[in-house]
Amino acid sequence: MDGKDPKNLRGDLIPRERYYDPDFMKQEWQHLWTKIWHIAGREQQLQETGDYIVHDFLHESVMIVRQRDGSLRGFYNACGHRAARLVWDNSSQDSFFCPYHGWRWGLDGILEACPDQDDFPQGDPVGKSTLVEVRVDTWAGLVWYTMDDDAPGLMDYLEPTPELYKGHQFEKTVRVHWLRIELNANWKFWSDNFNESYHTRVVHPQVPPIIDQDHFTSRYEMFPMGHNRIVQMGRPSLRDRLPEGQPHPFDEQLRTWDIDPDSYPDFETKTMQGWLDLKAAKRKLWKEKGYLHYEHLSDEDLTESPFGVLFPNVAIAPGADSFLVWRWEPHPTDPEKCFFDQWTMAYPVEGMGDFVNRTARQAMELKEAEIDLRVYGDGSSVRDLSDQVVFQDWQLTDGQRTGWHSRGYQEPYFAAQETRVHRFHEVLNDYLAGNAPGRD
Repeated sequence: MDGKDPKNLRGDLIPRERYYDPDFMKQEWQHLWTKIWHIAGREQQLQETGDYIVHDFLHESVMIVRQRDGSLRGFYNACGHRAARLVWDNSSQDSFFCPYHGWRWGLDGILEACPDQDDFPQGDPVGKSTLVEVRVDTWAGLVWYTMDDDAPGLMDYLEPTPELYKGHQFEKTVRVHWLRIELNANWKFWSDNFNESYHTRVVHPQVPPIIDQDHFTSRYEMFPMGHNRIVQMGRPSLRDRLPEGQPHPFDEQLRTWDIDPDSYPDFETKTMQGWLDLKAAKRKLWKEKGYLHYEHLSDEDLTESPFGVLFPNVAIAPGADSFLVWRWEPHPTDPEKCFFDQWTMAYPVEGMGDFVNRTARQAMELKEAEIDLRVYGDGSSVRDLSDQVVFQDWQLTDGQRTGWHSRGYQEPYFAAQETRVHRFHEVLNDYLAGNAPGRD
């Protein structure tokens, strides 16, 4: 569907209470979070038998484990004896030992041993008792799970995303930055924020010289399963000229691919023709320059800037040279807080030891990063991340949180380019009403 046409919407109201009401948060747990597919982590974290990752989400904890046959299985992180939590952090081991009564569970979730196994009137539980399993699947090098036995399969749930990016080799990327931060805003702030780029010129002025932000040159898409996407041109916006004499970031892109930015007679020609020349150069020189991951990419993949929001709480930016993933999750008790994850993943290129995201300044070493845990608080704890585009979004959260409580705010007044924001809330309403897409 055209993601810029309000006629594709029902026109549902969006009451402000959904951003702070504890009862609404309970409805989301029951009707949304227990029904969707969640990202637990990356396949790269589960390379050897016994490797496992733990994903804590609201009232639940799930562990995903690499099996001896190479497959992945997921289990609720609770002992089947009397509910004690089994593990707390990502690690690797041969079995799972309950710290309360010493029950030992195999990697396959079957009870291997317990003290006094002959003291159970209902029968020896060893070899019979099992941990409760969750469904697990993978896409894009990411490990997903769902708590709902009746949910659509992962590929159906993500449709049409896997097909849109079939030329990418996401599983070959390296996570060079791994950030998780606690923020003072309801999780839906991010669903709203990432479903529109209307705010970009005001909040992210460094972006238009790199990625064309004009709404009339962008492509807006909405898909049946609730996912939305915008595709913007990987060239400067003609409405956003830098001051005369200031180095232009697009020039550096052109030089990387042996194109002289001074060969164009004016800015307009460099922007429009240079963008086409960049496509052609990447298509011609990718192997020679060591960009082997370009092999199956389309012309659009090579230069454009797609940004997708996978309903309800994941955003992806699959670029030619990077794969950015954002995940935002509700706080377990406070509807006005959330956790925000940013994973910056880059493709290895021969001869390059660092990666610089095109909308940031700091170089990142091309190796797997450790997690960086932060609490936003008053913002002082994250100032060293000020070159990140999302830093500017973080600065909006306090004002947005208080604004939702104001009697001066009643209903949003959407621009056409914000249609996807409204669509997100309509799909959320469908889940809460028991009418999730893809269900019979």
